[in-house]
Amino acid sequence: MKNLFITTMALLTTVLTVAQDPPEKTYSFTLEEAIAFALENNYSAINADRDLTDARKQKWETIADGLPQINGSVSYQNQLKQPVTVIPAEFFGGEPGTYTDVIFSQAQSATATATLTQKIFDGSYIVGVQATKAFLSYSVNNEEKTDQEVRKSVVEAYGNVLLAQESVAILEKNKAVLDKNLFETSKLYENGLGDEESVEQLQITLSSVESQLKNTIRLENITRQMLNLVMGIAIDAPTKLEENLDNLTTTQIDFGLMEVDFDMANNVDYKLAMNLTEQRYYEWKLARSRALPTLNTFLNYGTAAYSNDFSFFKGEQDWFDSSILGVDLTIPLFSSGKRSASTARAKIAMEKAKTQLSEAEESIRLQLESAKSDYILAIEEYETAKQNLDLAERIENKNQIKYSEGIASSFELRQAQTQLYDAQQGYLQSMVEVINKKTDLEVIINEPNSNLK
Repeated sequence: MKNLFITTMALLTTVLTVAQDPPEKTYSFTLEEAIAFALENNYSAINADRDLTDARKQKWETIADGLPQINGSVSYQNQLKQPVTVIPAEFFGGEPGTYTDVIFSQAQSATATATLTQKIFDGSYIVGVQATKAFLSYSVNNEEKTDQEVRKSVVEAYGNVLLAQESVAILEKNKAVLDKNLFETSKLYENGLGDEESVEQLQITLSSVESQLKNTIRLENITRQMLNLVMGIAIDAPTKLEENLDNLTTTQIDFGLMEVDFDMANNVDYKLAMNLTEQRYYEWKLARSRALPTLNTFLNYGTAAYSNDFSFFKGEQDWFDSSILGVDLTIPLFSSGKRSASTARAKIAMEKAKTQLSEAEESIRLQLESAKSDYILAIEEYETAKQNLDLAERIENKNQIKYSEGIASSFELRQAQTQLYDAQQGYLQSMVEVINKKTDLEVIINEPNSNLK
């Protein structure tokens, strides 16, 4: 019974431990899923969405400033030492030329007032309301720009993880081949059928590959953490990538992008430059509006009570009502040229923004041509790297056979292996370049049918 009790308690403890500490969630993504996830969870994307919400609130804040405003105030005073006024005594039937001390008010007073104010005309308010539309447009475009940057970062980080994974697999395969070569060559040397230099040559190559393998394993972990960070996941969370670098590269080759009709108005950088021009235009209008008069109206209603004692909450306390209706008209007359200078500066800023818009338009056209060229080059280099890898594999395989038959030297084998390793890395890097350059082109075109959408 004692053993049964101990066993039962141990099983119960294990079950409770498992229930309290569930296994950490493993994330699994294709590239498109990773992009979609990042757009919802990336730190910059979250804040960009908050900025857009803030812009909408700011728009209403500006509009509400011109709507009726009601403010209330309550005041209580207790004159610990009441002021005394001296008036001629003859007012009270006294001797002319003499004066009498008079206290006009009671010691304590309470007032409650509500005031309604309304703008009738204010040029700066009108311009401010117009400018809110431009500011909201800027916030929308800025969020779109942030989303583009997030997409681009995810594509680059995703590709770097795949590159590191493929590099690890290739280096492990190369290491296995070298281990076999070194073992066989060492045995030949021990039996007097080989030379020591061949062993040393293979040891040098193996040490270099082992060092690269260790570094690439560390790099794979870092690139995965970078991807997690971009997607808004804890950097140590386990993440699995569903894509294959070879297949992903094939799907990213799309010569149809070269034929897409480019619409400048779709480019986010152009839209942001346009927003800056609009902003400077409204700043100029605001400077001009300061020369216009402003007209406001107000309606005031209040009540007041006075007493020598604190009796304001008693029913017999008398309260005296008052109300005022008024209009305020402010007319700017003379500012010693300040308003004129401010308006001139605002106009200069507006003209500069127009020039910057023209420059941005030409710069974007140049970026488009450059991105197309880079994308075509990346595809061409990918095809070349693929052919070079095939040739390097055949050369290395021939040298392996020649070396095993004693026809080729260890130096020749090492040369063939080094050439193969370079071709392998060049091929992997060329695939990542195709993916990244396509992303760069899609960002500039910003087409709704883009894979990044």
